[in-house]
Amino acid sequence: MADGISLMIIKGEQGYDVTQLVEQIKWRGRKGSASRTLNVTLIDDGDKHTRSEIDVEQGHQCLFCYNGKELFRGIIMMQTQNNQKKLTFTAYDNGIYLANNKDTFTYKNKTASDVFRDCCTRFGLPIGEVAECSYRIPELTKPKTTAFDAILDALSLDFDATGIRHYVTSEKGNLNLLTRRENIVQWVIEVGQNLITYSYTRSIEAIKTRVKMVSKEGTTLTERRNAGLEEKIGIFQEIDKPDESLTAAQINDLIDSILDEKSMPGRTLDVEAIGISDVISGIGIYIIIPELGLSRTFYVDSDIHTFKDNLHTMSLKLNYANDLSKSEKGSGDGKYYKVGDIVQFNGGPHYVSSTAGRPTGSPCAAGPAKITLIAKGAKHPWHLIHANSSTRVYGWVDNGTFN
Repeated sequence: MADGISLMIIKGEQGYDVTQLVEQIKWRGRKGSASRTLNVTLIDDGDKHTRSEIDVEQGHQCLFCYNGKELFRGIIMMQTQNNQKKLTFTAYDNGIYLANNKDTFTYKNKTASDVFRDCCTRFGLPIGEVAECSYRIPELTKPKTTAFDAILDALSLDFDATGIRHYVTSEKGNLNLLTRRENIVQWVIEVGQNLITYSYTRSIEAIKTRVKMVSKEGTTLTERRNAGLEEKIGIFQEIDKPDESLTAAQINDLIDSILDEKSMPGRTLDVEAIGISDVISGIGIYIIIPELGLSRTFYVDSDIHTFKDNLHTMSLKLNYANDLSKSEKGSGDGKYYKVGDIVQFNGGPHYVSSTAGRPTGSPCAAGPAKITLIAKGAKHPWHLIHANSSTRVYGWVDNGTFN
């Protein structure tokens, strides 16, 4: 079994350590899924070992840690035992309650953050960190659907209006709503270092070069086109119907956001790499593959972490982080900076996210760095990546740490 793992089975108020029975653990998640899952294979030989005595009908829970850090806690919902004296089980974190509870949801002039809080509160789910979405949705009605579907619809409308993606995650029993581009971790996956295999696919099969907004009567309200792209590949048009309550300005913002999204070619990268427990669906990582000319940030769309035979590996499906190219401006020490500026980092700590409570690793030396993201109002609002080897800064930093 992989070194550093710990698996506890919780039965009522009592915890039982079954780490010595573990043969393999797969810890996984994917974009668009309400919860992460844990698939475990245990030895189930009562003659030679103390059996785990797991019973899904009793609401047994499990807690999985790796190198002292909690990675998963959730309810065991399926178990299988066979004649090879193995027991396998699947557990889900508490996001499963968002997917398995239905109701009628009606909101007016609420943000996606409001929708998230309401859905969690309705079903008694603990709430952790909640990113504050700025867009107020004029109206959202979801009859006889799951809480998670209501949240996804709200997040989709928020993205159409702002171009900012959010995602739901569970940590230590709390459900969180996080901003994707504020959770770019400092991890790098690189050929010759920790990358094992890769497969890179590019496609324009779903691309659109122009978007038209029409009323319910079919009247054209507004349209946009990417002229440069049309010169290369021809016309591919999308038609959409905006909500009737949107103003003309809101419709213009919406069509601009849709065209930006639709006119980007699909780029997916599948990699297998040495396992890093912080790299899970929803966050961003930096990929370096010189053979493909890749040196940029990708979002993790799905992940499978495997712990077996003293080895931790991960299989990732990645997509381009297109929203990072949106130009934002911020200020620090009376000066104004924008994404893409090269600044002089003064040295000091960097953080794994813009909201992290403590720095990651030891302080970094001073040196030139590039601003890649700005999270206005966050605890650590600037994301820097070192521009040469004089510093290793790669993460979120505070105001006043560069000039």
